[in-house]
Amino acid sequence: MPEIDRKGFLRLLGVTATGLALGCRDEAVQSGSKAESEKEATVEGRVARIIREYDAQGIHRTGTEGDQECARWLAEEARVLGAEVELEGLSFERIDIVQCFVEIEGGERIEAVPVYNTVRTGQDGVRGLAADEGSEGAAIGFRAVAPNGSGSAEIHAFRASAPWQAVVAVTGGERFGLPPGLALINAEGYASPTSPPTVHVGSESLGALEDAARTGRPVRVVNHWNKTATEVFNTVATLVGRRPELEPLMVMTPRSGWWRCASERGGGIAVWLEMMRALAEANVDRTVHFVASTGHELGHYGLEDYLEKRHELISSAVAWVHLGANFGTAVGGGLLFQASDEEMRTLVLEAMARYGRESARETPVGERALGEARNIFDGGGRFFSLIGTNGLFHHPSDRWPEAVDVAAVAAIARAFSEVAIELAGPGQPSELAQG
Repeated sequence: MPEIDRKGFLRLLGVTATGLALGCRDEAVQSGSKAESEKEATVEGRVARIIREYDAQGIHRTGTEGDQECARWLAEEARVLGAEVELEGLSFERIDIVQCFVEIEGGERIEAVPVYNTVRTGQDGVRGLAADEGSEGAAIGFRAVAPNGSGSAEIHAFRASAPWQAVVAVTGGERFGLPPGLALINAEGYASPTSPPTVHVGSESLGALEDAARTGRPVRVVNHWNKTATEVFNTVATLVGRRPELEPLMVMTPRSGWWRCASERGGGIAVWLEMMRALAEANVDRTVHFVASTGHELGHYGLEDYLEKRHELISSAVAWVHLGANFGTAVGGGLLFQASDEEMRTLVLEAMARYGRESARETPVGERALGEARNIFDGGGRFFSLIGTNGLFHHPSDRWPEAVDVAAVAAIARAFSEVAIELAGPGQPSELAQG
């Protein structure tokens, strides 16, 4: 294939709206292996496959079989793209639930999930009167909270507000823009759990708890689990550049979460791979290191380990790309962009705008970033980061295909691939089969 110039190469990363429409219409009338092959030749087709397969692996909670399968699967995907790949292990103690429920005397038993950074109860649990604020004689506190950072701070303050023997976090539901049911809270400080024992129940249980508090019926909370020593893995991949003496580019995304997390985590994983594909084809100057980390929901457990082993790269890398949560959601989505400096901010936002993905909100330059980008901010590194909101956040209903906006993920993949090539130095482009 004859060489093309850099502008021509970058144009290959995008397609016109007309081209997309024709491609979608053609795919609708295809069947069998030919159709699958054609879909796989487009960014949209590859994104859809990756998120579908990720969802099919099951629950991605750290240390579970779904988490382990994801590590192996993603390593193979990276290997096929030509990266040097390693499954980098770290020790971990996984929570295995024995029994977890809330029981109201004379009423129902409500299935629950532990709040993972709190202590457990014994097999018999804790029994007492319930209240939604500190009151004399009440042993069990309950509070409705969102499954995000503000909800985590709120339940932490509530747990300290009275001498509770146990606490129930009521999550999900319409008041937080979510379906009814369990939407779990991330567990900072997982390795050092604190009192009192605390569990999650779904939003539909709030009325029963309020009634128990009003009528003086005792409530029992059982949060009984064991910890199992195991090994978990960060998936680490490297594309060696044409000039490896230059400072490297770093690309990171979390890959674990409470449930299947199709739109929460799937978009980041798909863009991680698309960027790897584009950078490999571009034959860039700089070496590019990729990490897909476990332990996101547990205080960035896997990324903390990765950075501890490579601390000098936080500030010495040319830049870090953080592919965060929820930027490809089909339900209640919105974008939050973050960057370390104005030059990086302008470079990335202009690329996003070219593909119709303008950010509605930004963390101001100079303020501490959210998500894994905070680790780079704290270390003085240069970065850009994209995260978002999600109407199915931390909820079991975050499933393929209903929760996912494939076109939005593909647009980010194209924009971020352009930026990554700009940062890594384009080298000599080679053939790139993208739709």
